[in-house]
Amino acid sequence: MPKIIIDGKEFEFKPGQMVIEVAKENGIKIPHFCWHPGLSISGNCRICLVEIEKIPKLAIACSTLASDGMVVNTKSEKTVKAQNAVMEFLLINHPLDCPICDEAGECKLQDYAYKYSKGYSRYDEEKNHKDKRVELGPNVMFDGERCISCSRCIRFCEEIAKDPELTFIQRGEKVTITTFPGEKLDNPYSMNVIEICPVGALTSRHFRFRARVWDMSFTDSICPGCSRGCNSIIGVRNNEILRVTPRVNQEVNKWWLCDWGRLNTIKYVNDGKLRVDSPLIKLEGNRNNGETHIPVEWDIAVTKANTILLNKKDEILFVASPFSTVEDNYVFKKFTNEVFNSENIIYFPNTDETFGDDILRKSDKTPNSTGLKLLGIREATEKDISEIKSGKYKILYSINEDITRVNGLIDAHKYFENLILNSNIKSNLSVHSDIEFPESTYAEINGTFINFQKRIQRIRPAVATFEQERILGEYSLSRLDKFGAHNDRWTQGKKFNSRPTWKIIKQLAKSFGHNFEYENSEEVFIEFCKKNILKINDCNYEKMGDKGLQL
Repeated sequence: MPKIIIDGKEFEFKPGQMVIEVAKENGIKIPHFCWHPGLSISGNCRICLVEIEKIPKLAIACSTLASDGMVVNTKSEKTVKAQNAVMEFLLINHPLDCPICDEAGECKLQDYAYKYSKGYSRYDEEKNHKDKRVELGPNVMFDGERCISCSRCIRFCEEIAKDPELTFIQRGEKVTITTFPGEKLDNPYSMNVIEICPVGALTSRHFRFRARVWDMSFTDSICPGCSRGCNSIIGVRNNEILRVTPRVNQEVNKWWLCDWGRLNTIKYVNDGKLRVDSPLIKLEGNRNNGETHIPVEWDIAVTKANTILLNKKDEILFVASPFSTVEDNYVFKKFTNEVFNSENIIYFPNTDETFGDDILRKSDKTPNSTGLKLLGIREATEKDISEIKSGKYKILYSINEDITRVNGLIDAHKYFENLILNSNIKSNLSVHSDIEFPESTYAEINGTFINFQKRIQRIRPAVATFEQERILGEYSLSRLDKFGAHNDRWTQGKKFNSRPTWKIIKQLAKSFGHNFEYENSEEVFIEFCKKNILKINDCNYEKMGDKGLQL
């Protein structure tokens, strides 16, 4: 392979790579604003200038092809002087509003000003003013004064979102970004421009001014919005999710995340009006009249559920959930098979052909339908729906599912004598349920999803529940990492009285005399791995890594 020398060290590279790519691969940081590995090269910010032997002028590393024997210096006096000059030009008209900028703490311009700038400006005239607080679209706000004209947002819309909505207008110091006439920045991936903007010019209308990044905790997770399983980072303050941003995984979602996944996966986690916040038992009376339920202790709800299930042991339909983790569904299936000796367990798919595209979004709007198939839980058929409507089953026990969303089952409560639900949010069935257990959301538990590519990936708790506070009191500090416990989010903000489904099922199984000996979700994971259900018989959460494991 050809070789290049950068700052006195020799590296191999692949033909066709740019100097900045070779440097990045080998841990050498060359400053850059306009260059992004997922976009075309524009070469207009000039901060990546480097000195190359036998080339009389400095060259920009982002668009200079690496060649065999090339000698590059990123720290020479000439290079440093050029970097200082570029930074001085960029800061001439940049507003001094770091204290109120959402990008503060994550800003490349801020970081480079410390590292590559002289620290003072020779320009003492009034700065050039541009439009501020411009609503480019429903999700993105633009501040023209902060923009450094890197063109990343323009290239993203053209090349990745396939919807050219942004362009430059004016020239020189008057140049700014705007949407084309009659257009808005409203494509399904518009919020990606917020992350790729290297400064605070593009901000989220939903996150704007809500928190400083150094006051937040960040947890690696997986978006539950569809079967793609995009890698994400959940940002939390005071036990409330404030934003979801993409996490790089070249095998799954590259650098991107759709707007639906960012916004709709937050609402039901935070909203106390939507959440089921304690075990609920229906008041006596006509269950079809929509009368209220009363909150009870966990033991009382479990005892009541035991009585209902025991009385009609052979007439129960168990409905698993493609929205729940592999661990939850595995324990639910084990409960069905071992406690009731039943195979009456199915799941309902959730597909929307209008939702999918050829970028990231899949028409399967569940994060774990592949996982259910691998566990041996079958997809419901028209025959199953007919049997439900015929009254074959007397009891419905479902986890994280509202079967009224299924065509033909909008009045599903009429076909059962009793309903037992594990739910994280109130559904159409909630008002008719006999018992409803509060189930933790994806952002409150450990577990795994398996995406459409058969890649198993891990989720972690980003916000705390009362159950996790109890765990903190029971386990030593050396064990807390298994529960994702860290920093002050575990003691501040609103918490819900919910539990992971596997733990609810464990308690219910115990009431029938079956001991499911799990202390945490990882032990569930290890058990089904040992059974070689997923063809990975020796694995744990640590071995899975941050990017998941291809099955």
